[in-house]
Amino acid sequence: MLVKTCGIKSKQAAGYAVEAGTDFIGFIFAPSKRQLTPEEAATIAKTIPSSVKKVGVFVNASLEEMLQTAKEVGLDFIQLHGDEPPEIAEQLPYKIIKAFPVETKSLAMIQDYPCDYYLLDSPFGRNRGGNGTTFDWNLLKKISLDSKRILLAGGLNPENVQQAIQIVNPTGVDVSSGIETNGEKDHEKIKHFIANAKKTRKDDSIDTI
Repeated sequence: MLVKTCGIKSKQAAGYAVEAGTDFIGFIFAPSKRQLTPEEAATIAKTIPSSVKKVGVFVNASLEEMLQTAKEVGLDFIQLHGDEPPEIAEQLPYKIIKAFPVETKSLAMIQDYPCDYYLLDSPFGRNRGGNGTTFDWNLLKKISLDSKRILLAGGLNPENVQQAIQIVNPTGVDVSSGIETNGEKDHEKIKHFIANAKKTRKDDSIDTI
């Protein structure tokens, strides 16, 4: 079971996640209380081992901005969390995670989108994602997607992640607010979330796609 720890803002939090066994570290470059500058992310990225993949989260950014940031930070993946058309994804020389809110109008276009992983999230609020709310996981039983390409997000925490995995059967899970206390990453919550997620299935790896 892959785990993406998102919204990392400090070397300390990144270290906690790496120590606990995360597979991805996510940096947010879009308007959010967890937003970082490329310079800040690059400083943290230098402390992350190459075995942990670095993901940059963007919302409707220009192609030039994403390419420049990815190079400066040393990203492995680019996560598109806005209304980016398929043409944008096709022009990015990086592995792509595309976020989709789980609602009828967006689910219809998922299968044809050129990406390595589908990040299935709660319906977007004021900011794209990071709303800390779950959705009806059973809705995903109505669509036909390759489970090896599904990352589940939206309101996950150490207490509900195992149930979510049992229902959706994704290849990985994404967490941010669910491992925070008073808006800051919590070492114990990170440790418990990753342990609980990986108890469910241990046969996935980033290199299977």
